[in-house]
Amino acid sequence: MRVGFAGTPEFAARALAAIQASGYTIPLVLTQPDRPSGRGMAVTPSQVKRFAIAHALDVRQPASLGSDEARRELNAIDVDVLVVAAYGLILPQSVLDWPRRGCINIHASLLPRWRGAAPIARAIEAGDASTGITIMQMDAGLDTGPMLAVEPVPIADRDTAGTLHDRLADVGARLIVETLQDLENGKVRATPQPAAGVTYATKIDRAERAIDWRAPALAIDRKIRALSPAPGATVSWRGAAVRIVEAIPVAARSNEGPGTVVAVNAAGIDVVCGENTVLRLTQLQPAAGRPMPAAAFAAGRALAPGTRFDEAG
Repeated sequence: MRVGFAGTPEFAARALAAIQASGYTIPLVLTQPDRPSGRGMAVTPSQVKRFAIAHALDVRQPASLGSDEARRELNAIDVDVLVVAAYGLILPQSVLDWPRRGCINIHASLLPRWRGAAPIARAIEAGDASTGITIMQMDAGLDTGPMLAVEPVPIADRDTAGTLHDRLADVGARLIVETLQDLENGKVRATPQPAAGVTYATKIDRAERAIDWRAPALAIDRKIRALSPAPGATVSWRGAAVRIVEAIPVAARSNEGPGTVVAVNAAGIDVVCGENTVLRLTQLQPAAGRPMPAAAFAAGRALAPGTRFDEAG
């Protein structure tokens, strides 16, 4: 079976590696154009492109798939199925109709919960106990197609988007190979998604990075983990942005106002949150600096009990 592939980040690269290792012919790899990345904003190829080049696969990077030229280029390539994983471009109907067996998506949630762009972060932020991988036959809707395979994955208490991403990527890579094998053998059954339980995982907005101390410590903790390692949750100290690398809710209670520092010691910086709860900041990263223990951050900035972080917004 000839398997085309469309994807961009590490999540997709692991799936591509599994497909390639399973011996499938991969006549084409689609990925996003190279873009500036990192502190130096150097133009950087995607993880999928790096893998494709390393394994001598034909890789192409159209800025859009909607043009007549893109349609002609794809139609000239013989593929049985197109596997799509975190590609980042909308597939027009002409692309959905191009492979003989259609397009199959690897989605990092248990559909229909968390359709959309940021399912891993939204699951953690919402406090979900589990998520998973859904292999889905793509249609014109937003993650609305019938399900071909599903595998749940528990969310651990201290999972970040990064740690959960890695486990889901491994499950997705294995499950897509199993699904392709079942497709070849005529064992795949498409199941419509349930009508109930639909939620949408909207893309993380830049404004969401700022912590609002009026929220309870548990909610702030979930948000920090949902935005870790990127783009990162931030607070403001004396007008300067500071990224919270690690934090943990503690059992203490306080009647001080949200954002007030109530303890500073070797364990970290304890800050009052909504509903009189307390969050302990354990590792912080100043703008243009490196991550450091919160106690070291406090020592260099006269941050002491009774002082306050700036209000959000």
